[in-house]
Amino acid sequence: MPYDLAIIVPTLNERDNIEPLVALLDRTLAGERWQVLFVDDDSTDGTLDVLRRLARDRANVSVLHRVGRRGLSSACIEGMLATAAPYLAVMDADLQHDETLLPRMLTLLRDEDREIVVASRFAEGASAAGLASARREMVSRVGNFLANRITGAPLTDPLSGFFMLRRELLDTVVHDLSGTGFKILLDIFASSPRVPRYAELGFTFRERQAGESKLDSQVIWEFGMLLADKTLGRWIPVRFILFALVGLLGVGVHLLVLGVMLHLAGVVFLWSQATATVVAMTSNFALNNAFTYRDRRLRGLGFVWGLLSFYLVCAIGAVVNVEVADLVYRNGAHWALAGFVGAVVGSVWNFGVSAIVTWGPLRPRRKTPPSSDAGAT
Repeated sequence: MPYDLAIIVPTLNERDNIEPLVALLDRTLAGERWQVLFVDDDSTDGTLDVLRRLARDRANVSVLHRVGRRGLSSACIEGMLATAAPYLAVMDADLQHDETLLPRMLTLLRDEDREIVVASRFAEGASAAGLASARREMVSRVGNFLANRITGAPLTDPLSGFFMLRRELLDTVVHDLSGTGFKILLDIFASSPRVPRYAELGFTFRERQAGESKLDSQVIWEFGMLLADKTLGRWIPVRFILFALVGLLGVGVHLLVLGVMLHLAGVVFLWSQATATVVAMTSNFALNNAFTYRDRRLRGLGFVWGLLSFYLVCAIGAVVNVEVADLVYRNGAHWALAGFVGAVVGSVWNFGVSAIVTWGPLRPRRKTPPSSDAGAT
């Protein structure tokens, strides 16, 4: 049976919320042709067992199990692309979103020429009581303020994780979505060539019934990365900007270590330079691992192998730097220009190759990532 509405629900360790959510959807959407597609980021609490049992028993329940990929935005994108339904909704599995809004959202899309309908925690008549703390509400409001600087629409809740859209809008923006972080709604608005025809519906954001909120420093970091991607990313990849900033800091580390060893410790220049180089490369790797590639962070033995591969990549990058600079200089360029070109080419080499060799594609990790919950703020 073809479905008119597909509800995409990202999950990460939400075992006790799955069956209550499906029961609520049954009651709310009686008479509609709907399906729910759960996109699970390799839960470790038995969520997948519940999802697979439901999917075996019911034709309108599906599960997409992701291994080695993570993040709410990318989960929502994959879920929406995995269904042919003309209307697509995104909501949490934590029961904080008011499922009774779904019929009204669907009506606005069908009958009132809207392209997207947003359920807002801050619109007139709404309540964000379920944020549970003044800190979480403050984070949401500050995030909303920053987000509206790039959406071009005066949304009251651009960070909402509860909305419904027409497939045509998804088709318009899908190739420009960054898939970064946890706020797919912001990504959709920021990627649209014009402000979509939208409506907002206020709702009461309920308290979480089971499981734990995923709001932490990584979620906030990913939000900042998404904002940067939508403002600067059209010209320069945000990861490269971070990589370059870390590289500049590495130059300072290198000079500091060189000066201390040469002038205070009395070590000969050759060994001072060699030590400073290793220390700078090590600090660059650690900072890039912590920030530039935070979503791919290497730990344990992976950290050690990653560091060794980073040494190799940067050593080759240094050779590339020198050879290119020498070639440019021998062709008549000013020494400063030649040095700059060599440094740029070397940096691009280090960035591009380390992205593949050192951090590479995401590998399966059993540690539960914190960024797959739409209700994080």
